[in-house]
Amino acid sequence: MHHDSLELRQLTSPQMVDARLRHALIDCWVDVTNAGGAAGFPFPPIDAQQAAPALDAILTNLAPNTCRLLVALAEGEVVGWLNIRRDPFALIAHWGTLHHVQTHPRVRGRGIGVALMARARQVAREEMDLEHLHLAARGGVGLEHFYGRLGWKEIGRWPDALRLASGDDRDEILMILAPL
Repeated sequence: MHHDSLELRQLTSPQMVDARLRHALIDCWVDVTNAGGAAGFPFPPIDAQQAAPALDAILTNLAPNTCRLLVALAEGEVVGWLNIRRDPFALIAHWGTLHHVQTHPRVRGRGIGVALMARARQVAREEMDLEHLHLAARGGVGLEHFYGRLGWKEIGRWPDALRLASGDDRDEILMILAPL
């Protein structure tokens, strides 16, 4: 995929999301999860009835200073998205967290995840005035290597913190990107 055909759209209020975009975000989340993606639903398969309330909770909280959605579109279709959040509590308001980082399975390996992560870094630094970003990744699927190539550092693990199934416990990998 040529990066010139990739559009990265930033959403900062619920009013920026029409019904078509909402459905496309839900469909992406369902497809990513059902393909084994670690994007917030640990027990596939899921359907739109499960993803919709979780997405709506994110959309309701969209606000320029505390919660943004970055959406990757290729030829007008949603091919990935992520959520940047900041807690407004003064003690920790200088950093944010990334949630639900995902690219659609049909476009993996084409640089969309890299482009989303680069834009998230830029938005966090230049528009949200954050100093660093945190994320938690599921162990056992190589995500720490993907993020590591983008400058993220592993700062710790919670061993066997995630139980995906009986006998399938995974580490939760804590990562930081600093400075932005």
